[in-house]
Amino acid sequence: MASASTDAFMPPDIDPELLQRSLELVPIPAAHLLQTGSTLDFVAINRAYRLAGLGIVADRSPMLAMLGPRITEFLRSDDLRLDFDWSLGEAIDCRYYRVTLARTALAQRHRCQITFVDHTLQVHTERSLRREMTTDSLTGLPNREGFGDLIEATQRGPSRHAVLVIDLDRFGRLNACLGGLAGDELLITVARRIKGAVRASDTLARIGGDEFGILMAIDAEAEEAEQLAARIHRALAAPFRLSDYEIGVECSIGIAFGGERICDAEELIRHAQFAVKRAKTSGHVESYQTRAFTIAREQFAMETALRRAIEQRQLRLTFQPIRDLASGALISFEALARWRNPDGQELQPSDFIPVAEESGLIVPLGRWALDEAARTLAGWDARLGGHCGVKLAVNLSAIQLQRDDIAPVVEAALIGHGLAGDRLTLELTESAIVTDPDRIAGIMHALKSLGTTLAMDDFGTGYSNLAYLQKLPIDILKIDRSFISGMLADRDKVAIVRAILSLAQALGMKTTAEGIENIELAQTLAAMGCTFGQGYLYAQPLEEGDALAMVAAARA
Repeated sequence: MASASTDAFMPPDIDPELLQRSLELVPIPAAHLLQTGSTLDFVAINRAYRLAGLGIVADRSPMLAMLGPRITEFLRSDDLRLDFDWSLGEAIDCRYYRVTLARTALAQRHRCQITFVDHTLQVHTERSLRREMTTDSLTGLPNREGFGDLIEATQRGPSRHAVLVIDLDRFGRLNACLGGLAGDELLITVARRIKGAVRASDTLARIGGDEFGILMAIDAEAEEAEQLAARIHRALAAPFRLSDYEIGVECSIGIAFGGERICDAEELIRHAQFAVKRAKTSGHVESYQTRAFTIAREQFAMETALRRAIEQRQLRLTFQPIRDLASGALISFEALARWRNPDGQELQPSDFIPVAEESGLIVPLGRWALDEAARTLAGWDARLGGHCGVKLAVNLSAIQLQRDDIAPVVEAALIGHGLAGDRLTLELTESAIVTDPDRIAGIMHALKSLGTTLAMDDFGTGYSNLAYLQKLPIDILKIDRSFISGMLADRDKVAIVRAILSLAQALGMKTTAEGIENIELAQTLAAMGCTFGQGYLYAQPLEEGDALAMVAAARA
């Protein structure tokens, strides 16, 4: 379809009717354009183009109004083809096209054919799928992926922002006890309450099973985010009605702040989640601290190195002597793990045991310590031509007791090195016992049946139930060094130590005082009835050769 003014500029080798018929064979909207000076006009358009509503008169065509400059730029270039996406219309009735500009020869710089592939349905389908992928089906809130997209979009803007992560306490237990439907109902109600606490400009999302995230714009950093956290705590303070129960729900909240250094949404969410872990420990709202995160990274690095050290048996035991306070005789050694890391740094148990417990490495580490202690004791017997006269005490971690079958492990170490059970003293902390008293009691009786001596370490610092203490086969109470250090100048400590000694005597148990550093303290404890003592008065932890020399000297 061409105007008379257009025909005057058409080369004689192009038949407008033939061009029109050829365009009608194209199943998608298509038009042939002619540029005259700075003006674009239609040479031919097909029926699909007319029905698409793209405009059949050049000066009234919405397509030419919007795409005219781009078409002109293409005609001025040396390109033979250009493809791009274009949309026409408002949000509800918007159409989405893939547009192609093409010409057959560079000589026809003033002509091109334009075609439109309508992929509106495809766009709507993709957007619908995207909404499903980024929306939590239970609450209708953005899920973690959708939340990340929102953060990424905010990161590209100039405003400052913060991410809060809210973790519901005890949700797993409630879900298990009341059922999945009650758990879902609780999550929906929690989402509504949190929604009522946030500002209209804030975005709430459900980013995990019992985790919610909030993206908020901020002006004064911590103050606004902490005020929001306080409002959320207040919103969740009232009990929730579920079935026939009124359930109190508490939460832990961590905050991380977006900035120029953080451009990754997942990193920002992880920072807030790391702050949540600290909040669970402290009981307060916590903000992400770079130093704390650095420490966590260092612990992960230590975990990797420790795993390798255990596999390659790069750790060693040192031995701190335990003496009879009345006679001064050498009775036993406490075996303490030591590790010189790949950097040559000597690490104490307090440096790597917490990492081992958190990562589960305490199980292979504990097995190694038991076997190494039995091997060392058997070696001393062989070197000295018979029973060397001392025991070895090995610490058992609470995590180790929970995750490992300790009794068979101890039995295998004893049998493997030809030792009787009474050569080993196994030290358990109060925390190990109170976590699951009935199960631990069974383990302790199994260990006792092997002939081992059982000691409760750091007595007085935990939460021992005296009823369980009476029933458990404990042979020795070890009095924590915090009560022994400075005892002579503190009447309260003297009273506590005297009470522990009286309790042990009533229960038929022996006692060991830790942290003895001078002779006056040793004599006082002996006079009070304490059985054994260990501390720097006698020796710091010794290497195996030095410990053997001390044993040989004691025998002589």
